[in-house]
Amino acid sequence: MSTTTPASEHDRQRNLLFMSRPALWPQWPFLPLVRRHPGREDECGVLCDVLGLGGPAGHSATVYIPNLFTLPGRLEEVLALPKEVQDTPEDVYGAGWRVPAPPGPG
Repeated sequence: MSTTTPASEHDRQRNLLFMSRPALWPQWPFLPLVRRHPGREDECGVLCDVLGLGGPAGHSATVYIPNLFTLPGRLEEVLALPKEVQDTPEDVYGAGWRVPAPPGPG
């Protein structure tokens, strides 16, 4: 028996789709992420399409810890930032990172 609900599976699929497809990222070459902790401040991070920028392979599941607004301008500086390295988008999701939902109408 599955322990996931349709809503949680939809959330998982949405996050994995965005994490694995840089062409969908509204702020390409970066995808802002957030990791929420009950009772603690949220963590901000970003994925970076390093390969799409002409950089080395092997960074597609690396979360760079500074938020989108504090990123340096050069790829070499981005690669030197504090980071959390995962193997796959599924691992990034499993570590608690999420793509923030767009704001609703209103």
